[in-house]
Amino acid sequence: MIPAKGYAAPQANIPLEPFKFERREVGPHDVQIEILYCGVCHSDIHQARDEWGGSIFPMVPGHEIVGTITKVGDQVTKFKVGETAGVGCFVDSCRHCSSCLAGLEQYCDVGMVATYNGRDKEGNPTYGGYSNQVVVDENYTLHISEKLPLAGVAPLLCAGITTYSPIMEWGMGKGHKVGVVGLGGLGHMAVKLAVSKGAEVTVLSTSPSKKADAERLGAHHFVVTRDADQMTATAGTLDFIINTISAQHEYNDYLPLLKLDGTMVLVGVPPAAPSVAAFNLIMKRRRLAGSLIGGIKETQEMLDYCAEHNIVSDVEVINIDYINEAYERMLKNDVRYRFVIDMASL
Repeated sequence: MIPAKGYAAPQANIPLEPFKFERREVGPHDVQIEILYCGVCHSDIHQARDEWGGSIFPMVPGHEIVGTITKVGDQVTKFKVGETAGVGCFVDSCRHCSSCLAGLEQYCDVGMVATYNGRDKEGNPTYGGYSNQVVVDENYTLHISEKLPLAGVAPLLCAGITTYSPIMEWGMGKGHKVGVVGLGGLGHMAVKLAVSKGAEVTVLSTSPSKKADAERLGAHHFVVTRDADQMTATAGTLDFIINTISAQHEYNDYLPLLKLDGTMVLVGVPPAAPSVAAFNLIMKRRRLAGSLIGGIKETQEMLDYCAEHNIVSDVEVINIDYINEAYERMLKNDVRYRFVIDMASL
């Protein structure tokens, strides 16, 4: 076993603290990565505090990992020592079901193996990127371009692919009017990516103070959702809505903004099941859909696309010992727009 160190949540609702553990030895198809940066996702908080249930403790969060390969297995063909690589939200899947064979490992019928707070095929808990190193099968590892600042690339492994995937699946782009609900870690990436595809983008936010940022990110319009007149003026104008909000909110406020045959895609997960008025769907043949990250092939496509178009996340780089304060700031929406841990501080 390989000695490792990081920060872990010892139990739900207990602050994260230094933690020593072990990684598996590098197998024939594995790569070992020295972690340079790890993004901080809101789902890290949900799981570290057992808000979704089933959390495994002690837990080392982190699934937005960028680093340098320090060792490769003797049968590895896709990577070499010294290369920059990334790891996203999962590190394995069954590899045999129809979803896996289609390159949609995130929808694996057996269940993908999460990068953290999961169990590998031997039943051992997985530990994430709030640590100094990780060992991953080469087939679940991603190539990272060195054209872009690595701290800004790290959140692409979750926030980037979570918004890129629905944009591609529904073909959002030139000639479409796309609404983005919420301007946070996911929302700011949805704006950047939809704009880059040629869509006319409207940010829908409860916070008037975010208008300037929305415009800086490339949004064409800004709607304050608490302003009834602005919402009425926007009704029936959008082809798509990417709903990134994970806080409790009312879907029925947003569905009327869609045109005939419009689609609202959910990528945020509210804590309780929201209600949906049937007539908001029926009367304009609207659709309510969901989307979950992307497979390895699509995630690599997204990383290559972002490198080509100079797209990264807006980040605030922090030291690892600031992680508990960062969690509290995230709960107050006090970050523009993603915390990223500099693992040299470990």
